[in-house]
Amino acid sequence: MSQWSQVQQLEIKFLEQVDQFYDDNFPMEIRHLLAQWIESQDWEAAANNEAMAMILLQNLIIQVDEQLDRVSQEKNLLLIHNLKRVRKLLQGKYHGNPMHIAVIISNCLREERRILAAASMPVQGPLEKSLQSSVVSERQRNVEHKVSAIKNSAQMTDQDVKYLEDLQEEFDFRYKTIQSLEQNDKNSALIKQEMLALQAMLNTLDYKRKEVLSKIGRVIHEIDVLMSNMLTEELLDWKRRQQIACIGGPLHGGLDQLQNCFTLLAESLFQVRRQLEKLDELLTRLTYDGDPIPVQRPQLLEKVNFLLYNLFRNSFVVERQPCMPTHPQRPMVLKTLIQFTVKLRLLIKLPELNYQIRVKATIDKNVSTVSNRRFVLCGTHVKAMNMDESANGSLSVEFRHLQPKEMKTSAGSKGNEGPHMVTEELHSISFETQVCLYGLTINLETSSLPVVMISNVSQLPNAWASIIWYNLSTNDPQNLSFFNNPPAATLSQLLEVLSWQFSSYVGRGLNSEQLNMLAEKLMGQQVSYNDYQLSWAKFCKEHLPGKSFTFWVWLEAILDLIKKHILPLWIDGYIMGFVSKEKERILLKDKTPGTFLLRFSESNLGGITFTWVDQLENGDVTFHSVEPYNKGRLSALPFADILRDYKVIMADNVPENPLKYLYPDIPKDKAFGKHYSCQPNEVSKPSDGGGKGYVPSVFIPVSKILNDSTEPHSPSDLLPMSPSVYAVLREHLSPTAIETAVS
Repeated sequence: MSQWSQVQQLEIKFLEQVDQFYDDNFPMEIRHLLAQWIESQDWEAAANNEAMAMILLQNLIIQVDEQLDRVSQEKNLLLIHNLKRVRKLLQGKYHGNPMHIAVIISNCLREERRILAAASMPVQGPLEKSLQSSVVSERQRNVEHKVSAIKNSAQMTDQDVKYLEDLQEEFDFRYKTIQSLEQNDKNSALIKQEMLALQAMLNTLDYKRKEVLSKIGRVIHEIDVLMSNMLTEELLDWKRRQQIACIGGPLHGGLDQLQNCFTLLAESLFQVRRQLEKLDELLTRLTYDGDPIPVQRPQLLEKVNFLLYNLFRNSFVVERQPCMPTHPQRPMVLKTLIQFTVKLRLLIKLPELNYQIRVKATIDKNVSTVSNRRFVLCGTHVKAMNMDESANGSLSVEFRHLQPKEMKTSAGSKGNEGPHMVTEELHSISFETQVCLYGLTINLETSSLPVVMISNVSQLPNAWASIIWYNLSTNDPQNLSFFNNPPAATLSQLLEVLSWQFSSYVGRGLNSEQLNMLAEKLMGQQVSYNDYQLSWAKFCKEHLPGKSFTFWVWLEAILDLIKKHILPLWIDGYIMGFVSKEKERILLKDKTPGTFLLRFSESNLGGITFTWVDQLENGDVTFHSVEPYNKGRLSALPFADILRDYKVIMADNVPENPLKYLYPDIPKDKAFGKHYSCQPNEVSKPSDGGGKGYVPSVFIPVSKILNDSTEPHSPSDLLPMSPSVYAVLREHLSPTAIETAVS
């Protein structure tokens, strides 16, 4: 079943998450129509290879053209229209930057896998529950409702101001008419009656002025209360969700909704400002003793300007945190002299600001960092915000060609820090701009979340551990001295984040049994980890008992092994992975002989092994574990083929494959058959083989178990032997002769 087919079967709450990351950058109809073709391409590799990305983009357009021909024959007008629009988008938007579409599609596929993994988990973790609570959803609805009500109130006040203006114009006309009469005419009874009417009109004007000022005051107060409470909380919640998403958590949405709220509030405030300007205009034409406008208007205008300043300052956000395109799943880790991207957005979307705001990027501005290392940003570091580059028309700017460069300092200060010192240093990328609008000048500043600067890719694992720990432990966006005294983390939350590393990076998260094993590895046997506090040192700096590496280095090596060598098997859920030797034997002891399971090595970095259960002639149960396979050996032979072809030579027996059933009782070929590179009996004739008529050879992993040993010898000797030759050996030679030949 394709990944897209699995997505379509999800519950509605997960489908809503999928809907959030499909937009005009990569329309969902293309994902649907080309599901299998899209999933069969290596978009992640293309995201780092421009030539490959260009080929994939051209092939994608060809696929769209084929779909367009098909739907044209079916006369599906709506789909024809959408496909033509998509084709135009692909050609126009990505032709000059094909790696961009590769990054987008790669991210979408990864998010799908994460959501599928989350849907397969029995319960949500504490962090994810807190981010998706009903209280948060209710507050979001309340904010949108109140913003809409404020907008309506401001528009209604517009009508009151217009009525006041009309009333004053009538009063002004009638008053000037009386003033133009001769003195004798002014003493007539009719004129005196008109003067009384004018006095009544003036009283009405006074009442209406006070009423309009009162309504304006209420609108301003409602905006103030909303900004100070719910809107601020919404923005902080969005920033927290962004932090969690950066370390592998659920995709953060809601920025478009926030933009709508900020924009409507800004429009309402500017509308109130215009109303106050109109009142000032009316004041210059008519004033009187007790006039409320000169008393109240300055205070109201000052409050409006104050709210506009705060609204604009809060609206300047980092929409996408700094990230190297070469490592999309490791944001906020930046390597010197390697380009990174970062995107900013102004949540107040006003057409008059398009291309009028120039943003400047700097690093460590006015900040004292932990060490003497200093950096500058190379590349285009000043750009204008616009509404043309974003698919949703937001007012944003994306820096794509920034490079951090380390400055040379005093002799001996560069490079003296140890590996942990470097990866625990936090730096800040700042952005500043100025908004000039309707007579207001507002200076805006914002910063990225703390980033870690590395000079060698070998530092990336520990740097990423620092990013995880920081964003798990605090919602402070700028605590650059955090690692001077890093706080402990709740183990239950840390385990949830570790599961996210697997779901976001290798497409399948960890279940409760796997997490229990990690908890025991961190804290010891029989630990209740719900409220247990784990130190930063134990996570990333102290070696595991009896080992030469830390817990995080061990786990990162497993992630790398899965990603590069056993990803399909992991995604299918056939690798138990995290299970101790003791638990492994408990699980296998009552199973049919030949039942095996796959687990990650606890003693070797980036190793995977398998253990099978066997039964001796006296009925006793015995277990055999093969020496772990690492990435070097898996580069020579796919792991699925190793499981298929693995042979064991017992004393005086014919070599045979002891692996029959994947735990608990899945026939081996049923579990792994689709991942075999070829069938062992599919052997080419000499004329069909490689060059010069040679018969292609295959590597067959073989172990030998002696009578006095329950552990097979190392299978590191991969014997070059064609399947046909091995078949001939079994058919014509005795077991002893085969054993001698293989040995």
